[in-house]
Amino acid sequence: MDFKRILRHLLIPAWRVKQRFPEAMLTGIEAAIRTSETAHRGEIGLAIEGGLGLGELWRGVTPRQRALDAFASLRIWDTEENTGVLLYIQYADRAVEIVADRGIARHVSDARWQAICRALEARFRAGDYAGGCAAAVADIGALIATHYPKTDGNPDELSNRPVIL
Repeated sequence: MDFKRILRHLLIPAWRVKQRFPEAMLTGIEAAIRTSETAHRGEIGLAIEGGLGLGELWRGVTPRQRALDAFASLRIWDTEENTGVLLYIQYADRAVEIVADRGIARHVSDARWQAICRALEARFRAGDYAGGCAAAVADIGALIATHYPKTDGNPDELSNRPVIL
């Protein structure tokens, strides 16, 4: 059990996450997702979580496990061609995870997704939260567009609005 991690999670209030990701930034990220989705048949979701609850921390839940939970609960998997991608940010752990549905995951290697995560983490360390998120969304969109380019009649199946969990 990592007591430093538990303290870090329990001491990050919700307002701190909203301060780091203010409304104007979320609106900008939403616009970046909307723009990206005009070039492909995929769906991009973004979820930001501050700190985990004591029960999750006690069980040792990892950022990857939480990303998978968020992918399911936000229904990112619920797209016609199974091309949903979730960008998950675990603020307390300073971790970024990408979960891709099976349609797109079969075309893109885990190493490519990880490269986007590591680049976003580097942008976060430099304090560039808005630019980092926009760049990550653009990179994810480019990968989806390579394998699922836009066609006529492509509906916007999921909300483009980033979610703070």
